[in-house]
Amino acid sequence: MVDRYQRHSREWNQALGLRVIQGMNFKDTAAQFRTSQATAIRRFDQVATPELQEVEELPEVIAIDEYKGDTNAGKYQVIIGDGETGNPIDILPDRSVKTVKQYLREKGGNVRKVIMDMSYSFKSAVRKAVGSPIIVADRFHFCRYIYWALEKVRRRVQKNFHEYDRKKCKRMKHIFYKKQEELTEKQRWYLNRYLDLSDELRVAYKLKEAFRSWFEEAKAMGKTDIGYVKQRLYQYYDRVKQSGMEEYLQAIGTLKNWQTEILNSFALDYSNGFIEGLNNQTKVIKRNAFGFRRYDRLRTKVLLHHQLKEFRGFQVG
Repeated sequence: MVDRYQRHSREWNQALGLRVIQGMNFKDTAAQFRTSQATAIRRFDQVATPELQEVEELPEVIAIDEYKGDTNAGKYQVIIGDGETGNPIDILPDRSVKTVKQYLREKGGNVRKVIMDMSYSFKSAVRKAVGSPIIVADRFHFCRYIYWALEKVRRRVQKNFHEYDRKKCKRMKHIFYKKQEELTEKQRWYLNRYLDLSDELRVAYKLKEAFRSWFEEAKAMGKTDIGYVKQRLYQYYDRVKQSGMEEYLQAIGTLKNWQTEILNSFALDYSNGFIEGLNNQTKVIKRNAFGFRRYDRLRTKVLLHHQLKEFRGFQVG
């Protein structure tokens, strides 16, 4: 029942090993088993590493994103996921070009497509390590440049409103971003009121709606007629140039720099949305544990959480 030089039974050690992997944090697990937090952490280090399935080679389609880990390895870590299955593959200690490039050179021989946000450092690392893969820009990240442009215009023009309208417009700012067909009667009334107060705001709103119209067309036709999608995007560029609105000119400047990657997102129908979901789960794990000082423990905890969440019958030695 009790191994040599041990003070607890084999069953107790096995139960503690399971709990430190599945539990929310080491402190609560230690209290539940009436032992020290150091013992719980030591048991986690003993059992978690053998259970973790390390990847030897990356799949053809991967997704890359960063999140705030706040560990001894750095403030930000990088998560790599499978673009087809949506499962996490690995977590890198930092977001530097050197780290990402070295990892991809070691394990990215099969990589053909990479989904990422609009990060020039990631783009540079991928091209230097993998060669010439197809890079797909995440839709959320390039759409927000248009909405940021509208937000900048709103903030600028509302300064000239009456004090009441200025404060009310700020509180009702969500009506500018909501789909026009989903507005309630009350919201539509406020929208028309503020658009009537500023010609610039009206133009900015119409440019946002024109982009949304193009985006819906691109989702529907991107896989079958990417040429038409590209042509309609050029028409949108022309419309922005005719408006002369500086905020939108800056936004389309960014879109032009990433145009190939943006069109790839519609032609191939890939998205980084699942990575954002994984990041949210990682933040919950980190918050429940009151943070992780060591990067290796955070990595092991997060990856094991996803690898074992569908399987409850595993055992630890």
